[in-house]
Amino acid sequence: MDPSIFKAYDVRGIYPGELNEEIAYQIGRAFVAHLGVDRVAVGRDMRLSGPAIAGALIGGIVAQGAEAIDLGLTSTDELYFAVGKFGYPAGAMVTASHNPAEYNGLKLCRESAIPLSSETGLAEIRDLIVNDAIPPARGTGRVTTRDVLDEYVAHCLGFIDVGALRPLRVVADAGNGMAGMTLPKVFARIPCELTPLYFELDGAFPNHPANPIELENLVDLQAKVRETGADLGVAFDGDADRMFIVDERGTFVGGDMVTAMVAQRLLSKNPGATIVYNLICSRSVPQTIERLGGRPVRERVGHSFIKATMRREDAVFGGEHSGHFYFRDNWYADSGLIAFLTVLELVSLAGKPVSEVLAPLDPYVRSGEINSEVADIAAVLARVEGHYGAAGARIDKLDGLTVEYPDWWFNLRASNTQPLLRLNVEAANEEELRAKTEEVLGLIRG
Repeated sequence: MDPSIFKAYDVRGIYPGELNEEIAYQIGRAFVAHLGVDRVAVGRDMRLSGPAIAGALIGGIVAQGAEAIDLGLTSTDELYFAVGKFGYPAGAMVTASHNPAEYNGLKLCRESAIPLSSETGLAEIRDLIVNDAIPPARGTGRVTTRDVLDEYVAHCLGFIDVGALRPLRVVADAGNGMAGMTLPKVFARIPCELTPLYFELDGAFPNHPANPIELENLVDLQAKVRETGADLGVAFDGDADRMFIVDERGTFVGGDMVTAMVAQRLLSKNPGATIVYNLICSRSVPQTIERLGGRPVRERVGHSFIKATMRREDAVFGGEHSGHFYFRDNWYADSGLIAFLTVLELVSLAGKPVSEVLAPLDPYVRSGEINSEVADIAAVLARVEGHYGAAGARIDKLDGLTVEYPDWWFNLRASNTQPLLRLNVEAANEEELRAKTEEVLGLIRG
C-alpha cells in the first residue's frame, strides 16, 4: 500500500493501482481495531468501483468482528446523518467526492459524525496497515442492510418551514452524482418546480466532472436557468455534500455568499447565535453576521477545524467558500441539502429575485482562487510578508498569510498536495481588485 493515499481528511487514490479491494479490506479491519467499535455504517456513491471497494471494506469490518450496516447508495451527508441519528459508533463513506472517475476513496467518522483526520485517527489506521500490526479479531461480525433516504429527507426538511416556500422554479445539476437520487425525494415534498440536469447516477461522469466549484462545469446549468426563466439553479458535487447556486440570471454565487444567506436566515431563528466561517470568505460574511446581531468566529480552512470550533463555541452554523456548510442540529456535519433548502426558504420569504436578496450582502468584488506554481513556497511567503509588513499592513498567519488593509485584503496559502500557492483577493471595486491582484502576483511570481 502506498501510504500517501491517506490524506489530511480522507483516503483517496486511483483505482485499482493506488486503492483497491485488498487495501479497502485492510482499512476496514484497521478502522474497527483502532476505534474498538462493534458497528460501522457504510455508504457508497455511484462511482464505478464503488461496489467493489465497499464490498471489500465491509468484508474487513466483518472479519474484524464488527457489524457492518450497509446503507447502499447514499450521499456523504446522508451517511453522516445515519451515524448521528441512529447512534452508530462509526461510519465509512466510499467516495472520491469531486475527483475524476478513475479515483475512489473513503471518508471515515466516529460517533456523532465526528470526522477522522490525519491528526485524529487516519494516521494510526494507516500505520496499523503499513506495519502489519492489525490485532487479531475477537470473532466474526455480520452484515445488515438499511435504507435511510426517506428519514434523511424528512430530517433536512425539518430545518425549514415548508409551508413558507413559494413555487420557485429550480434547475438542479446533479452532475450524474448522488443528488440525482436525493433531490427527487425532496421536490416531491415541497411546492417548487424542478428541472433536472444529469440526474442519472453514472460514475463515468459522461457530461462534466461533478465539481461545481470549477466554473466550466456550471455552463449547462447557467444556460438552462436562462432558457427556462428559472428563479435559481443549484449544482452539487459527486457525493452531494457540497452545493453552489446561480441566480436567476445564471450568475455564479460563491460559497461565502451562500454562507451569508444561510446565516441571515438562521439568525432570524436563533438571535445572537454564533456562526463560524473560514478565513477565505468575503469580509461581508462577518459583517452580515454582526449586523444581524450574531457572533462571527473566524477559522482555518477545512472541515475538521470548522467542526471542532463549532462544537467548542456552540455555533449554530458554519460555512466555507468551498461550498461546505455545517449545522449544529445536524451533528455539526456537512449538508449541502440543508443549506439549499434554507436558501429556498430565504428567497421565498423575501419575495425577491436571488440577485436582489444578495445585493445588500455583497458590496465587494473578489478574484477567485488564483494558483501559482513556485519552487520555494516558504521563500515566496516570506518575501510577500516582508513587503506588506514594511508597508504597514495588518498581517496574521492563522492559515497561510493574510494581509489586510481597510479597503482590500488577500490570503495566500500553500496547497496541501501540490507545489502551489493559492491566492484570494477582495477589494472595494473592480479597478482596485485588478491593480492589487497584479501587485501581489508580481511578488509571488517574481
